[in-house]
Amino acid sequence: MDDMTADTEQTHAGQSSPADRPPGKSGGGWKRVLGFAVGAIVLVALIIGGTLYWLNARHYESTDDAFIDAYSTQMAPRVPGQVTRLLFSDNQHVTAGQTLVLIDPRDYQAKLDQAKAQQASAEATVRQAQAQVVVQQASVDQATANVQVAQADLVQAQQDYDRFHAINPHAVTRQQIDAATATFHSSQAKLEANRQTVDGAKAQVSAAQAQVLAAQASLQQAAANTRAAELQLSYCTIVAPVSGIVTHRSVDAGNYVSAGQPLFALVQDDRWVTANFKETQLAGIRPGQDVDISIDAVPSVTFHGKVDSFQAGTGTVFSTLPSENATGNYVKIVQRLPVKIVFDDNRVKDYPLAPGMSVTPSVKVR
Repeated sequence: MDDMTADTEQTHAGQSSPADRPPGKSGGGWKRVLGFAVGAIVLVALIIGGTLYWLNARHYESTDDAFIDAYSTQMAPRVPGQVTRLLFSDNQHVTAGQTLVLIDPRDYQAKLDQAKAQQASAEATVRQAQAQVVVQQASVDQATANVQVAQADLVQAQQDYDRFHAINPHAVTRQQIDAATATFHSSQAKLEANRQTVDGAKAQVSAAQAQVLAAQASLQQAAANTRAAELQLSYCTIVAPVSGIVTHRSVDAGNYVSAGQPLFALVQDDRWVTANFKETQLAGIRPGQDVDISIDAVPSVTFHGKVDSFQAGTGTVFSTLPSENATGNYVKIVQRLPVKIVFDDNRVKDYPLAPGMSVTPSVKVR
């Protein structure tokens, strides 16, 4: 037994344990090779991925200086007065022609009634002036008839006068000759007087016609005043000029408002993207190109759009204090040009996109 135990101990003594093996031998070599292989694969994958990204990204121009845009209409009253009712709520969508605000109309209704009364009076004056023209025309006709009678009398008197002067003076008395002569001259005078009367009557007709014109002018002015009063009354009802969302309200029922005072804003329904690209990015951008649009408020959706147009000037040109490059020292700064991008995606109607939201558009330039 002792000999067998000794042989076993010698056999065990001739073998070394894994812990006693020196580093770098067969136990850790395969791990190092595996690590190098994984690193090489990751490096190759990064190179390939980066190359593919660069090959794809060079076909796109993108910017994070972009936002949702929309037209906003500032609503203001055209007449002063007290607001009696508001027919909308905050952030409500309204349609074009919908009544939004009512202003107390009583003052303007009274002015309209007064204007209508003045118009009715002017109409009566016109009718009276027209009737006066008819009366004066009748006077002209009467005077003209008197002229015709006087002409007939003058013809008779002329004949008597010529007859008495043509016969033998001893055949008629002196009294008959004088009477014929007097009648003849009297007829001449009456004819002339009647002619003067006709001229006077015609002048009265002209005066009456002028009165008609003056009365008609007054009527037109009264009618214009009536229309103006009707307009003023209609302005007491404020309606939506376009469809959109009511926001930024600063008025309530009972407030007294002045003409032109901002009451609220009406953000129209149409939405687009205003992207401020650097001028160095514009070489390949053209209207009609496809655009991928990422909106920060909707991170899970990529919308589609198209380049619509370019603003005719960089942002600094239309700023309150545009730069004056012709004065002082000049430092070149890359400018940005606003580019309008319209949505070509019906999904935008499913999300509450508000003006000012941040957007990242990517324009496919190739």
